[in-house]
Amino acid sequence: MANQNDRNDQKDLNEQGMEDSLRGKAENMKGRLKDAAGGLTGDASMQAEGKWDQAKGKLRDKLGKAEQDLGSD
Repeated sequence: MANQNDRNDQKDLNEQGMEDSLRGKAENMKGRLKDAAGGLTGDASMQAEGKWDQAKGKLRDKLGKAEQDLGSD
């Protein structure tokens, strides 16, 4: 029974990783758009917010990929 639970935990971790990776990519894209819009309009605050969103998105994407790696073992 323990092996079945381990497989379910790995599957859940893999699925969670895919979800986190996708969310990270979306947040990164949102940040890129904000950064570009801020640059075009001269809004330094929006540009900084965009850069912050990009950084958070990249981190979440990497976390998701790590979770996927752990879940696939």
